[in-house]
Amino acid sequence: MTNSAYAIDTQLLSDYLEQCVAGFRGPLTLKKFSGGQSNPTFLLSATSGQYVLRCQPWGKLLKSAHAVDREYRVQKALAETGVPVAKMFHLCEDTDVIGVKFYLMSYESGEIFWDPALPQIPVENRTAYYDEAIRILAALHTQNIEAIGLADYGKPGNYFARQIDLWTRQYRAAETHVIEPMEALMSWLEKNCPPDDGSVTLVHGDFRFDNIVFELNKPKGLAVLDWELSTLGHPFADIAYFCMGLRIPTSEVSFGLGGLNRRELGVPEEKTIVDRYCQLRGIPPIERWDFYVALSFFRLASIIQGVYKRSLDGNASNARAGLMGRMVEQLAKQAMSSVN
Repeated sequence: MTNSAYAIDTQLLSDYLEQCVAGFRGPLTLKKFSGGQSNPTFLLSATSGQYVLRCQPWGKLLKSAHAVDREYRVQKALAETGVPVAKMFHLCEDTDVIGVKFYLMSYESGEIFWDPALPQIPVENRTAYYDEAIRILAALHTQNIEAIGLADYGKPGNYFARQIDLWTRQYRAAETHVIEPMEALMSWLEKNCPPDDGSVTLVHGDFRFDNIVFELNKPKGLAVLDWELSTLGHPFADIAYFCMGLRIPTSEVSFGLGGLNRRELGVPEEKTIVDRYCQLRGIPPIERWDFYVALSFFRLASIIQGVYKRSLDGNASNARAGLMGRMVEQLAKQAMSSVN
């Protein structure tokens, strides 16, 4: 039997997994999770239970992109630490099985919150969910990367200088017209990049609420998802990116808390979140916070510019493409307003 949408031979896959994964028994079915994963992710239901299969996209891939082997490696390394991750069952690098590399992990049944306002949670309980998210992030940043076998998981050197260079190049490659606020933001970041302070930790790269599975009706993280952008880097990049969600307003293409009364929502203020993070890590207050937040805005704007460019190239609907295009300038303006 073949999964019609992705031409996956489910019988071949079932036979393969029965040989490679202890206790696995087919037959199996696949259902793709909704959402914008760049690495297709499926709920795999088999006689032996439910699993998650995450794989590279089919077709030509950019070098080093969609490295599911890295995702598998980092989550396997974090097993039995204070960072909740799914259980890794198997990594398949044989592209003859389904056409691309993939890995199989446990299915963690719980809640995922797409809106950081947490509307599904009673107001009086929302702070506890934020506390758990920050606990997880602090736990990630305090891992001994040598002890868990990830000392070679990233590049050496000034992480922020490399990030500015990377996302500038990515933005230029997708640039469709001159956006003055983006030009101003790139100039400001280059002039205000802090010197390398030698702080290197494991970083998630996309740490936000919708990448955490929480236990049902309980502020306890079951698994952090989507490790595609994980690497060794500076931990302040992760906490600033998480806090950026407090500043971005909700729009047609994203959820955010910008402009909302967080006290009424029962959501902690940014300073409270950052202070708690520092307390958990046992570090002094973060200096030059405006730089880290501005870089987060720039990174997101560069990513969205890439999506916008691909939308235009793929003849996507003008309405959707236009929304994405306008968001780039809005993000750049918001970043510059936070540093001026």
